[in-house]
Amino acid sequence: MITVIGWDGSPLSARATDCLQQATLVTGPERVLRHFKLPVPGGELLALLDEHLEQGEGPAVVLADGDPGFFGVVRALRGHGLKPAVIPASSLVTRAFARAGMSWEDALIVAPEGPGQLNRVVNACRAHHKVGLIVTPGVGPAEIARELAPTTPRTLIVCEDLGGPGERVTHSRMGEATTRPWKDPDVVLVIDPLYRAGEPAWVAGAAPGPDEWAVGGDLPSEVSAYVLAKLGPRLGDLVWDVGAGSGGIAVECARLGAAVMAVERDDEACARLRTNVIRQGVKVALTRGQAPPALEPLPDPDAVYVGGGGADVIVACAARVPSRLVCTLKVVEQVPAVLQRLKEHGYRAECTQIQASRLVVQADGAHALAAEDPVFVVHARRVICA
Repeated sequence: MITVIGWDGSPLSARATDCLQQATLVTGPERVLRHFKLPVPGGELLALLDEHLEQGEGPAVVLADGDPGFFGVVRALRGHGLKPAVIPASSLVTRAFARAGMSWEDALIVAPEGPGQLNRVVNACRAHHKVGLIVTPGVGPAEIARELAPTTPRTLIVCEDLGGPGERVTHSRMGEATTRPWKDPDVVLVIDPLYRAGEPAWVAGAAPGPDEWAVGGDLPSEVSAYVLAKLGPRLGDLVWDVGAGSGGIAVECARLGAAVMAVERDDEACARLRTNVIRQGVKVALTRGQAPPALEPLPDPDAVYVGGGGADVIVACAARVPSRLVCTLKVVEQVPAVLQRLKEHGYRAECTQIQASRLVVQADGAHALAAEDPVFVVHARRVICA
């Protein structure tokens, strides 16, 4: 029998206390065990439990920091084939938002497994107005602030030692967060200071998607839909829209949950893009300038759409090794050269011609199909060598 007991700083319930007293093995995080003045057993958690169960030495208890069913140990135990009884507690995230005096049904909660997921966490913070980050080694307030600045202004609320004797909740600017010596951060709330809540939502986390995608812009809707399908924008990705025009692709990628950076040189197009972003209520970071030079200070992307510029722009984007790269061309003679350059940069590339025909009414009242100009879509994926 294994019982998982969550602890949030409050006194344990009578049931939890009874389980602890009857247990012949108690394990869990060092800080929780030391709070209860319990010895810290050596060895990996699952191996300890397997050995204990094999020897039939009586009930075991796993203590957990916060709610063990929320990004906690219950997932690991069930994935190992164990079915524990669970006594929950309030999660670290619940306590963090409570200490900050904020609601959190509209927050995105991220729990990275280590520094290898820093980029995805940062992109989620770029795309979402309210993020609760459960701190792990290498992904904390300093790292998040360093990666977000200066393109994405955010307020950080750093919650340290929640439920412990050194509990502290600090509202921090990003510059301060990169240099301040944080003692024991548990959760960081990453908040867009410009966000204003709208109507109450019926679903927690992210808002429901709109009722129609690829609704228009500089490309026909049919082409936009195909480009988006090949780009595959998603939460945690960073997408570049280079030669963004009025931002049709940039906005759609943001609506799909990706962090988006648009690059456009024309002032009027930039103004239309800003209007489009505001109308759709999404986040797009705009860089006004000429590619390729304008690309240099941007963080490396996961996916790139090139809607404007020549082969030099496409090559400059490929040099930043996104996993997916899509571009649109008007002239078929450009396609072979682009395919060859992408191949030279380690991509498997293909081209698809898209031409839509629309039903029109002629002067005599008859109906006919009118074909639009074809668009050549080059879509490429980076080849991963084993």
